Amino acid sequence: MLTVRALGLVDYLPTYQAMQTFTAERGVDTTDQLWICEHPPVFTQGLAGREDHLLAPGDIPVVQSNRGGQVTYHGPGQVVAYPLIDLQRAGYYVKEYVYRIEEAVIRTLAGFGVTGHRVAGAPGIYVRLDDPGSHALLPQRPQKREVGQPMPDPDFAGLGKIAALGIKVSRHCTYHGVSLNVAMDLQPFQRINPCGYAGLQTVDLSTIGVSVPLDDAAQALGHQLAATLAP
Repeated sequence: MLTVRALGLVDYLPTYQAMQTFTAERGVDTTDQLWICEHPPVFTQGLAGREDHLLAPGDIPVVQSNRGGQVTYHGPGQVVAYPLIDLQRAGYYVKEYVYRIEEAVIRTLAGFGVTGHRVAGAPGIYVRLDDPGSHALLPQRPQKREVGQPMPDPDFAGLGKIAALGIKVSRHCTYHGVSLNVAMDLQPFQRINPCGYAGLQTVDLSTIGVSVPLDDAAQALGHQLAATLAP
């Protein structure tokens, strides 16, 4: 069972601290939760975050966190979802957990007529800038590799990133999560190398011609996450 909590607009740091506390104090019978929220403008750094990816943060605060990945931006007009899941009880591993989160985003976008794509070597969900509804397979999609063959460098040609993912797993339990850009000021993404990639274009639903209320997008994403993360 997954309890969904709609937190509204909340500051990032106390929310991050609350996730840590919840995870540290939860027991074997603690019900999994899904927190859905929106944050005021903030840059967050992952454990591997490099200072040189912060190009010009200016007056937007930068918060260090213990999630995976590099720097990203959260702000109004973006849905942020934090699944607090006991993976051991759910019965799947971290790699599948990430896949399921991405699948929830893809299904959410499909409901708005947009095709989300995965890119090999770069977690998150991307859309074609020239044809966001196209179902054509990307040449840079994840594909089978020969044993020992290295992962290709991510190729973002013709794509915009619409959803970013960064997680933490502690004692088999997850926190942090995924953000979906709905209708936001995208300029702050130009002050960083998003997710550590110089020149990576970031988009939202509004930019690609989809007008949807934030609450509707939040409800749709929450519904899909609850479905895909179920054991």
